[in-house]
Amino acid sequence: MLVGLVGRPNVGKSTFFKAATLADVLIANYPFATIKANSGMAYVKIEDLAPEFGKVSNPREGFVKDGKNAKGEILKGKWRFVPFELMDVAGLVEGASEGRGLGNAFLNDLAGADAFIHVVDMSGETDAEGKPCEDFYPGEGLEVIERELDKWYYGILIKVWKTFARTVEMQKQKLAVAVAKQFSGLKVSEDDVKDVIRKNNFDAEKPSAWKEEEVFRFARELRRFSKPMIIAANKMDRPKSRENFEKMKNDFDYEMIPCFAEGELALREADKHGLIEYVPGEDDFEVMRELSDKQKSALEEIKKEMKEFGGTGLQKILNKIVLEILEMIAVFPAGDKLVDSKGNVLPDCYLMKKNSTALDFAFRLHTDIGKNFVKAIDIRTKRAVGKEHELKHRDGLEIVTR
Repeated sequence: MLVGLVGRPNVGKSTFFKAATLADVLIANYPFATIKANSGMAYVKIEDLAPEFGKVSNPREGFVKDGKNAKGEILKGKWRFVPFELMDVAGLVEGASEGRGLGNAFLNDLAGADAFIHVVDMSGETDAEGKPCEDFYPGEGLEVIERELDKWYYGILIKVWKTFARTVEMQKQKLAVAVAKQFSGLKVSEDDVKDVIRKNNFDAEKPSAWKEEEVFRFARELRRFSKPMIIAANKMDRPKSRENFEKMKNDFDYEMIPCFAEGELALREADKHGLIEYVPGEDDFEVMRELSDKQKSALEEIKKEMKEFGGTGLQKILNKIVLEILEMIAVFPAGDKLVDSKGNVLPDCYLMKKNSTALDFAFRLHTDIGKNFVKAIDIRTKRAVGKEHELKHRDGLEIVTR
């Protein structure tokens, strides 16, 4: 699974990326600070399984953080952060689909993404080109990104459409099969195409009769369906951000979550260096060491924003895109004692598609485990379940093979 960060130049994408991954990337106040795509591991925040059994996990990938139980007492290892791949690409400008700016590289990098987080500068202090300005309406920048992504899909389709559509009709091929093949490099599935055709009443029997605007609308709907997008409403600490946010909520039908990527990055760096104790996604932090006046002042300003929005918003966005929009669940390989051969507690946790089965999970662990599947044991109930058993979020299963 790959999530792509998109947006205009200079809106805070690289800050968002660094805050989410703590990867060492260039952050600069000018357009196209990012030229080559940056890829790193971001994390979904879930409640770990180990504390239910009085243990603390030792993740092979990701990490755990302490939290609090219902009584407000410290619960060791309550939160688990499960990794997934996040990619930050070059900022997109008008004309990118025709190669302007870093357009071709940008779009090629995005081809393998399953979904997009669109970082929007809510302050109105950068224009569509990423240059400093005043009173720019961020909705215009969002429309630029939408148009370029739509033209990207349309360009792939229209250059072959006439021949393609006639061939489908003459050979009595299924339109969904043919379109999915044409878009295979963009992770478009046959089911994606079928859903777009059904929900928008496109005539799948006579595609050669479609007008050019119908082909464009089809490409647009296919893009929206196959690469769902959430809006990270960034820079909410700036004076005009709230006003712009409210207007954009009325003008667009995307999910929009307020965020403050710069504040999140400062918190994660301070936590990394032991200055504070911070759990991503929470609305507060604890100071652990003596701070300079400058550090105190900066953290107090961040705390004000956190209290207003219930946190910096960044972790909420990551969880939303993975667990809700992409409909993933977290599943633990868990033997009877929850430890592997080296004594590590629940070292692994896998993100699986919702509605996955016990057999799907066995194959995810290893092809041979899937082929030799006999049954699975639910770690909580100790019940044996079969290969068709549908998994739930935070399940722990031991796979038994022959």
